Formats: sequence, structure tokens, C-alpha cells
Amino acid sequence: MTNPFDAEDGTFLVLRNAEGQYSLWPGHIAVPAGWESVFGPAGREECTRHIDSEWTDMRPASLVRQAEAGA
Repeated sequence: MTNPFDAEDGTFLVLRNAEGQYSLWPGHIAVPAGWESVFGPAGREECTRHIDSEWTDMRPASLVRQAEAGA
């Protein structure tokens, strides 16, 4: 059995959680609690390009807010 996360020809979703973190997710697997689909379904390469263009700050949103409050 192959890993569905590694399927080069698979259909994927891009998920985002409340902390603004992104995940590439196989389109045929239910979206886990706490995550929402923000892009797709699309091919793996298109989804990874979307993640690369949107997720420019790897810090969790709560850490960004904390840093801004302390500034």
C-alpha cells in the first residue's frame, strides 16, 4: 500500500487551521476537525504552489499576535 500523501498523480486539498498553518491533504480523505479546505481539489503540484505562495510566515498566528502585542 502506498502513502496517499505521496501520490504524485493524486488529487489534493490545501487545508488551513486556526493558527494559519497549511497542510497538503489527499482529496479522498475526510478533512480532520480543526482544519478547513482553502484550495482544491487540484493536483499535488498546484496545491504545493498554492501553499508556497500563501504560507509565507511559518509562525503560528497566536505567536504573531503575541509578538505584535509585545512590540
